[in-house]
Amino acid sequence: MTSFRQQNSYWKKLILGIGFTFIIAIIGYLLALVPGFNRVGPLASAIILAIIYRQIFGYPEFLRIGIQFSAKYLLRFAIILYGLKLNIDVIFEDGLGLLAQGALAIVFSILLTVYLAKLFKANQQLALLLGVGTGVCGAAAIAAVSPVIKAKEEDTAIGVGIIALIGTVFSIIYAILQPILPLTDIEYGTWAGLSLHELAHVALAAEPAGEEALAIALLAKLGRVFLLVPLCFVLIFWMKNRKQTDADGQAKVSFPWFLLGFIAMSLFGSYVLGAYIPVSEGFMNGIDGMTTFILTSAMVGLGLNVSLKDVKDKALRPLLAMVITSVLLSVMMFWIVTL
Repeated sequence: MTSFRQQNSYWKKLILGIGFTFIIAIIGYLLALVPGFNRVGPLASAIILAIIYRQIFGYPEFLRIGIQFSAKYLLRFAIILYGLKLNIDVIFEDGLGLLAQGALAIVFSILLTVYLAKLFKANQQLALLLGVGTGVCGAAAIAAVSPVIKAKEEDTAIGVGIIALIGTVFSIIYAILQPILPLTDIEYGTWAGLSLHELAHVALAAEPAGEEALAIALLAKLGRVFLLVPLCFVLIFWMKNRKQTDADGQAKVSFPWFLLGFIAMSLFGSYVLGAYIPVSEGFMNGIDGMTTFILTSAMVGLGLNVSLKDVKDKALRPLLAMVITSVLLSVMMFWIVTL
């Protein structure tokens, strides 16, 4: 009888906790409709709400099981679904040159951000997350890499919030500068795809330049998303060779199995959907929307772990390192595109 009650209590807390993250995510979506917040998007809006809730009401301990489930397992599920956005066939057919440039952007972003963070005596783990987010694909990259490098949930949430904010600012600046830059539409789209942070930021910046600019921008960005998988394996190797070891002298690095799901979904979306299983554009838009909502709910779980008491000293220096890196990445990619 006691065991049944305990099991019933567990499932109750699990469902209520997950539901709680869903509710804040929905409110985040509504907040993203407000002028100003619509530039930031639902994901960052939901994180902001979660952080504010934590500071005012504290962490809802009764719902911890469900909230942690969202932060851990829904996060991995969202990354797996994110693989459907990656059309491997298109990248290999049309984007090999962009893939090489994307690899350069990733290496440059990570190394420079980490170097500047060391120079500024900033939080190295948060800086690494921001470097990955800047170089690859924003929040999704941070979410994917976080379990690999065993990042704190607080650092992950802060990193996602910073990426969303700075990426939005940069995409607006790009859109403002586009009419006066000495670039063709294709060159502008390539520049945006190689240097901006998120897929949404790339779309926001490239759309005003026309369909051709948007298409090449998304192709360049997807090339960087494709490189997320080999990057994770590089980080796994790096983690295993760090000096931090357990009592047996072996690094404690668990394999991120969800990456196999990401790869599987990428292959499924690239070679099965459409070719053997006919699907409508509306269906794919629905999957895309569900993926974003699940990722937003997971980020709510992470946001609830953020204590602003520690953020000021922890986040400002990595933020400065990331902004400098983003500016220099934009300049470097502008130069490469115009060669």
